[in-house]
Amino acid sequence: MPSCGPSSTWPTGRDVGRPGLRLAELRVRDLGVIDDVTVTFTDGMTALTGETGAGKTLLVEAIGLLLGGRADPGLIRAGSDEALVEGRFVRDPSDSGGHDTPGDPGASDEVVLARAVVRGGRSKAFVDGRMASLAVLTETAAGLIELHGQHQHRSLVHPDAQRGALDAFGRIELGPLEAARVRERRLRDECRALGGDARARAREADLLTYQLEEIDAAAIDDTEEDRRLETEEDRLAQAALHRHAAAEALALVSGEDPDGVEDASALDRLALASRSLAGAAPLAPLESRLRSVMVEVTELGAELRTVVETWEDDPARLEAVRTRRQVLHQLQRKYGTDLGEVMDFATDVRRRLADLRDRELRAVELDAELDEAHRALRTEEAAVAAARREAAPRMATEIEATLHRLAMPSARFSIAVEGDGAADRVTMTLGANAGEPLQPLARVASGGELARTMLAVRLATTDRPGVMVFDEVDAGIGGTAASTVGAALADLGRHVQVLVVTHLAQVASQAASQIRVHKAERSGRTRTEVVTLDTEGRVVELSRMLSGRPDSDSARRHARELLRQDPAPAGPA
Repeated sequence: MPSCGPSSTWPTGRDVGRPGLRLAELRVRDLGVIDDVTVTFTDGMTALTGETGAGKTLLVEAIGLLLGGRADPGLIRAGSDEALVEGRFVRDPSDSGGHDTPGDPGASDEVVLARAVVRGGRSKAFVDGRMASLAVLTETAAGLIELHGQHQHRSLVHPDAQRGALDAFGRIELGPLEAARVRERRLRDECRALGGDARARAREADLLTYQLEEIDAAAIDDTEEDRRLETEEDRLAQAALHRHAAAEALALVSGEDPDGVEDASALDRLALASRSLAGAAPLAPLESRLRSVMVEVTELGAELRTVVETWEDDPARLEAVRTRRQVLHQLQRKYGTDLGEVMDFATDVRRRLADLRDRELRAVELDAELDEAHRALRTEEAAVAAARREAAPRMATEIEATLHRLAMPSARFSIAVEGDGAADRVTMTLGANAGEPLQPLARVASGGELARTMLAVRLATTDRPGVMVFDEVDAGIGGTAASTVGAALADLGRHVQVLVVTHLAQVASQAASQIRVHKAERSGRTRTEVVTLDTEGRVVELSRMLSGRPDSDSARRHARELLRQDPAPAGPA
């Protein structure tokens, strides 16, 4: 078994770069016994210490509110209507920004999150000074900070986060897999956009072809044809009656009297009227109009004579006209109210048929592309699944060895990789003590054991948020085991900002900085105060933690020894 001393080397992930954003300030107002405090944090590991009940857990609770935790109105300080938590995250000046991606919180130089808990109302969330939904606040905070403690484990108990940790540990390249998935999804979306399957498109093409052939067979070249045929049908159907009417009109106009009626014709009467006006200069315009009317009547007589002499009964033509009109009426009943709409429908059908032909050609191409994309996706999935199954036991072994050094000597850790395709179902299980069965991390009851497990996992991976908070990580341990846990936290602090709530001097002494949380009475009310300790202040606080007597000389000597000890060397980075 590996050595448990504080000088052990810890696995710290590979090629770790310091994330871009760290928690610079945390302001908490009217939360429990906290009146109004602002805490300034530095890089590395920071220890939060103080007597039980001083308010350390309330600071963790405040961070939990930024992460979308339950807003319990009972947390609001007596006499206040609202509790407020604000966190300001800033870029580490030493970070080049090379690890950020557009749209991530780390892509900004500063992010400010806030949460207000309102008595008798719903909580309010803010991102960079603007009101936001709780979901947006939670998503933003999740990319910046991770919190581990009793009922506070926010990330690694979820399957997606466990899969991400395994992929980071195994350096599994997911880009080709994601590209293959995107390509296949795009091609499937395009297939759906074509409308129906090949059989449905074939049925539609058959219907459109039939409709177009029916319209084309009618050979319509004039949208007024039906009106002309209607007039011709009426003439042919009553040819004799029309001839008789034309003959009577011709007799009255021209003076021909087929029935022997002697009377002057309209043309004769017009001629007489014209002669009556002749020679009267004032009436010359009227005479001119009479002569024009005479010309018109003469032409009218000629046309009436044509009707009388040429309109004959033609049953064959009448039948042809009626048949043609029936064809046109059937087309109008199906495809439009008039022949113009029928022809427009035919134009639309031609366009739709051409589109269908284009879609069918594209469908054939898509089938081939989809087959190739599916094969490529299966290949990438198989490669990722194999890599995950190869990395899982290595990661589990490393984490289990780390747990043994973190005061969990009998712990067993396993990573199951299941599922078809890329084997996306990754489940981390823990048997914390001898005789206990392996169970998913979400079911681990002990906050201290779970926090140490999260610490072990994060020591093994590189996909860490910029800020990690541990509460109860040292629960139930002491002595050398506490020094070991402190060394592990300090080593993690070389790569991310680590905040640790601790009651153990062996842990707190290895922090880069230490903050004391204590209660004070002001104006008859108890309030929490927060002090960043200098070296001598740390000696006093560590003495209290070691012996309960901050003025004990022996405790102070021990405290100074703890502060002088070299922190555990970092593992390969």
